[in-house]
Order: sequence, then C-alpha cells, then structure tokens
Amino acid sequence: MTDSKKILITGGAGFIGSNLVEYFLFKGHSVRVLDNFLTGKPSNIADFYSHPQFELITGDIRDYSTCERAVKGMEIVLHQAALGSVPRSINDPLTTNEINVSGFLNVLQSAHREGIRRFVYAASSSTYGDSKELPKVEENIGKPLSPYAVTKYVNELYAGVFHQLYGMEIIGLRYFNVFGKNQDPNGAYAAAIPKFIQLMLNKQSPEIYGDGNNSRDFTYIKNVIQANEKAAFTSESNAFGEVFNVAYGERTTLNDLIGNLKSILQHYQPDVAHLSPVYKSERVGEIPHSLASIDKAKQVLGYAPEYNLERGLQEAAEFYVHQWKNTTL
Repeated sequence: MTDSKKILITGGAGFIGSNLVEYFLFKGHSVRVLDNFLTGKPSNIADFYSHPQFELITGDIRDYSTCERAVKGMEIVLHQAALGSVPRSINDPLTTNEINVSGFLNVLQSAHREGIRRFVYAASSSTYGDSKELPKVEENIGKPLSPYAVTKYVNELYAGVFHQLYGMEIIGLRYFNVFGKNQDPNGAYAAAIPKFIQLMLNKQSPEIYGDGNNSRDFTYIKNVIQANEKAAFTSESNAFGEVFNVAYGERTTLNDLIGNLKSILQHYQPDVAHLSPVYKSERVGEIPHSLASIDKAKQVLGYAPEYNLERGLQEAAEFYVHQWKNTTL
C-alpha cells in the first residue's frame, strides 16, 4: 500500500495499540512502542520483542523528555495511550486528566518539535455526551457526562489548534465501543464484551447495568485498524484537523448482545444456553444510546468497515475461548 514508514505507537502494549503494532509490523513498517504498562500488558507485545523492526521504550507520556526520546526519528505517530473508562475517571479525575490531557499535549508538542507532520490520535464517542441525536454526527456534540469525556474533547481542541497554528496533519478517530483480541476481561473497569464472555464461559451470569435496553455501536478491532491505516496514509488534505467516527454504523442493545454471545459460546460451553443476565443499577456518566454516522469517514478517508458485530464476536470469542481453555486445563 505504501513504502515502509517509521511509526510510533503510544500505548502500544494496550488492547488497541498492540493490535496496531501487530498489523503494521506485518505490513513491513518499523514500529516503536511507548508504554508505561499501567494498563497495557507485556504479554500483548511479547511476540514482537525479537522482531528486527520493533522497538520498545518503557516510559510515561506524562514525562516530556520521554516523549522527546520516543518521537526521535519517527515519521508517523499513532497516539493510543490514555487512561480509559468512564467509571475510573469519575473515581479518579486527576490521574485521568494528567494522562489524557497533559500526556496528550506532551506527545503532540514533542511530535511538532521533531517535525513529524502526520499525527493520528484516538478520540472517543464519549465526546457526544448528553446529545440525544442518533446517529451521532461529528459536528454535533453535547455536554460531557464524565471527566473522561472532558479529557477526550480537550484532545480534539488541542489537535485543532496545532493543525491551524503549525500545519500538522492531525486526524482524530472517535472510537465507538471497540472490542476484540487482547482486550482485558479482568478488573473493575473491564469492557463489557470480554467480561461477558469470560463470565459466561465460567458458567456465571453476565451483569448488565440498567434494563439491558441501552444500545451501543459495537466496533470490531479490525475496523479500527483499517481506520488508522487510512488516516495514517491518506493524501486527502481535507482530512487534516478533522475528527471522524470509527464504528460499524449499527447499534445493538445489551440484551441482544447477550443473545448473540449465548448462540456463539454454547458451542464451546453448553451450559451458557441456560444463563440469564443479572440486572443492576445504571452507572453514572454512561451514555444511554450510541450509534455512529460513518458517512464522513467513508467519504473523506475511504473507510469501509468489513466486520459487523456477529462476525467480530465470532473472531473475538475464538480468542477468549482459547485463553479460557489454556487456563482451565
């Protein structure tokens, strides 16, 4: 698709970052990872340590000198490093802000000082806040509902300013409920799909916050990889300084999600067929419904997601079933 590039992936040991590392190494690019392993895992990138075009810098984006070292000699930055989770940001807004805002600015400024023009960053659907409009269109956002949402919106503001002031080719990707390989099913802030899968394989009922009618535009990781590649190598100047929804463009209720998972997982664990969700009180700061318009990404970036929810769940389930079998042997 392109000549080999030197790509820095911040947060490269995390869920999305590690999938990007694998993909871009496979495509023949040189990849440097910056990660402090606060939420990322060494196991996610262990297979690449001996790769001749892979380099790891263990460090924190909150340290500017570390960011300067990480961007040295790079041509493209894919900024994935962040402290995710709405509930975690409500419990600890200070750390969320330090990493997601100050850390983001450190990476952005160091990339600018190094002369790196192409900078692609992970934005978030949480930016839509209390907007009730469906589908979500990039130009229409509401008020943030969590500290996490505030930080991701501030990223967009800084990105816009750096594009205007310094001519950097900056592109933001607003991810919608990404799931897939390497997403951690454990911990208090684990995402829904891997957590549901792990519970159900262990014959435990999944827990749903609310009545299960809340809906999400669940987006498989391979669609996100495609969006990052399109953004990293686009020659469309009208993409720069812009933000794009990255999703599949369909929404699914949590109740329907459980139904899909049951139909897939019962082939591996027959008892799954008899499980029913446990409903708990809704969580503060959560958006009730999420559905993306992906028209802008299609038209400007050429984004064409290939994985719908069912196809993505099938692949993701195979990954988690393999892990589950290895831990239960």
